[in-house]
Amino acid sequence: MNVLVTGGAGYVGSAVAERLLELGHTVVIYDSLVTGHRDAVPVGATFVEADLIDGLRLLDTFTRSHVDAVMHMAATALVGESVQNPAKYYRANVVGGLALLDVMREAGTRLIVFSSTAAVYGERERQPIEESDPTRPTNPYGETKLAFEKALGWYERAYGIRHVCLRYFNAAGATKQCGERHQLETHLIPLVLQAAAGKRDGVTILGTDYPTRDGTCIRDYVHVADLADAHALALDALAAGRPSATYNLGCGGTGYSVAEVIEVARQVTNRPIPARIGVARPGDPAVLVASSDLVSRELGWHPKRQDLDDIIGSAWRWMERRQELF
Repeated sequence: MNVLVTGGAGYVGSAVAERLLELGHTVVIYDSLVTGHRDAVPVGATFVEADLIDGLRLLDTFTRSHVDAVMHMAATALVGESVQNPAKYYRANVVGGLALLDVMREAGTRLIVFSSTAAVYGERERQPIEESDPTRPTNPYGETKLAFEKALGWYERAYGIRHVCLRYFNAAGATKQCGERHQLETHLIPLVLQAAAGKRDGVTILGTDYPTRDGTCIRDYVHVADLADAHALALDALAAGRPSATYNLGCGGTGYSVAEVIEVARQVTNRPIPARIGVARPGDPAVLVASSDLVSRELGWHPKRQDLDDIIGSAWRWMERRQELF
């Protein structure tokens, strides 16, 4: 298939593009490079540097590339920033997303896999989170992702665009080609590995008195290669005529704590990683993990790299190979 990957120069998007190429698809990456990186575009993919809101450029890309399906990964994705600047998030995640759907309508493309987020659920007391749980986002990032999910439902009813929404928490790890790096790094594993590499003076644990097994927050971490597999399976399902669906993608267990991530990183890197105790962030849930039972039953997706040693080890090896980027 001819697949357009929006945001394909980003962390998860580049890994998805890499997997699609391995499976024999033709891949066109459409990315503004506001947060993506040109050198993250996999060899073999066609690259178009443009914004989704540029409707004429987007339509021209669809027409020239005969796009059969879309992997929509492009988004702004910092929770704190979304609270401070909601206009940016509504413009990128909702206005940009609707521009994409309108071009899909005009071009006759009727399949889309959407990279969503478990932030649509908000703060949940019941764990693990299931797809049937209520969606109550607590920040504009989650709210804008949910708004686009809802738009997909209405666009299917009116225009026949079928979709799969994939909700996940924390992408982690690296493939041989694709790893995690952000201009403003906020994610735990890359922060910890940067400390191991001597690029920062340590990490801060935000709270140690949560009702968890070691007092630190517990989160889901899913290897980016497993996420890429899930996107490919979702595309196959849509191409085979399966109905639209929404799935959680989790590690399939009880998650990993902040303290566990730091300790495993020390073992994997064989480096000291200083850890300071900081103040817990208000409203930070003690545990956030997702149930992946539904996607396992319906698409046959099972994370193959859920061991924390594998996740952190792959990220560390990629970082060592690409030291010039840090």
